[in-house]
Amino acid sequence: MSELAVRVARPADGAAFAAIYGPIVAQTIISFEERAPGADEMGERVRAALERHAWLTAEVDGAIAGYGYAAPHRSRPAYRWDVDVSIYVAPAFRGRGIGSRLYRALFAILALQGYQRAYAGIALPNPASVAVHEAAGFRRIGVHRRTGFKFGRWHDVGWWDRAIRDDAQPAEPRPLAALAADEVRAALAV
Repeated sequence: MSELAVRVARPADGAAFAAIYGPIVAQTIISFEERAPGADEMGERVRAALERHAWLTAEVDGAIAGYGYAAPHRSRPAYRWDVDVSIYVAPAFRGRGIGSRLYRALFAILALQGYQRAYAGIALPNPASVAVHEAAGFRRIGVHRRTGFKFGRWHDVGWWDRAIRDDAQPAEPRPLAALAADEVRAALAV
């Protein structure tokens, strides 16, 4: 039986992340990036994300099978408790619950950090991604029509949201590095 483990990502994971993400950029509308980032750029994205947010790696028997991360939702200060989240799973590992597992761990860590709400944008149509997000507790809140132009045509993006916490007077979000190691281990194990 395969063993699935989730851990905090490292910049050295960049090559594996680029291998997962590159074909998505080059061949699909799932990502609106037009140029696939290489290993170094993905590693830098991990490093930058970990300064304030979380980026996780899923491994199956030691092989990187997917990743998930949180990023700022908007730049204005009042949005600092909100995050945009994404998960990507390598084709050979899809359909095994890895995306759901990544989201459970990611939300547990984001809750410890003090983030309140997560948003996910999904280029439409994408029934598999919609199913994963709705199974993870997201609810559809709207659609941006004809908002992304890729492969010679316009695409809609659906938006989903999910509560992480519901603090009436939230404390400032804490960086991942400010959490206790045992808190992070427990969150990764959910």
